[in-house]
Amino acid sequence: MILDAILVEDEARSRDILRNYITKYCPNINLVGEASGVDEGLELIRNHQLDLVFLDVEMPYGNAFDLLEKVGDRTFETVFVTAYDHYAKDALNAHASYYLLKPINIDELIKAVDYVVAIKTKESQLKDKVLSANIKAVDGKITIPTQEGFEVLQVNNILYCEADNNYTTIYLEDTKKVVSKTLKYFEDALTDSGFARIHKSYLVNVNAITKYIKGKGGQVELKSGKVLSVSASKKADLLNYFS
Repeated sequence: MILDAILVEDEARSRDILRNYITKYCPNINLVGEASGVDEGLELIRNHQLDLVFLDVEMPYGNAFDLLEKVGDRTFETVFVTAYDHYAKDALNAHASYYLLKPINIDELIKAVDYVVAIKTKESQLKDKVLSANIKAVDGKITIPTQEGFEVLQVNNILYCEADNNYTTIYLEDTKKVVSKTLKYFEDALTDSGFARIHKSYLVNVNAITKYIKGKGGQVELKSGKVLSVSASKKADLLNYFS
């Protein structure tokens, strides 16, 4: 697994040393940027989908904890790099993956990277397991991927799903979710849970339908008041649910 990472370190010499060590001894790391302070680091974090941030604690005009507070919720891991060991407790409270003391020990650096790789590998395996293409709704629930992991939805709260190229918008009774999965994925997942494909763009919870309006394909009205078109080729399949 290759991890996209950045360095946030105010001392140029320290950046050079860490960069050289990572390049030579950590083939799993792809360095996508470097920053010398909090503001530059924040900009890099916001402009990249990162797996790991190597973060110096003390910097001009702020420190590592100021930076993480500005980031808020994060999906990347952090490895703190500092000359001072009294920040260890604060690093732990900031959910750091590892704490490296300067001068950097190469073996410790490799251990830190291996630890983060293990975390990210487990996350990826979990995501693949629970979000595989052949997943079915279980006990009235289905999982959808999020940046942080996955979210569990109650199937009976889903009114319909709408295709948007390689994305799907799931309309619930009180909100909606945009998911980076195709409508076919959800058709496979929900086909045994009372959902009907009524159109190339729509997958509908049959139990949410309150009215059928005649036409070449016709339309359905849902309990939310939403009206959706039914394609002529899907009309018979839909009506079979009510025969």
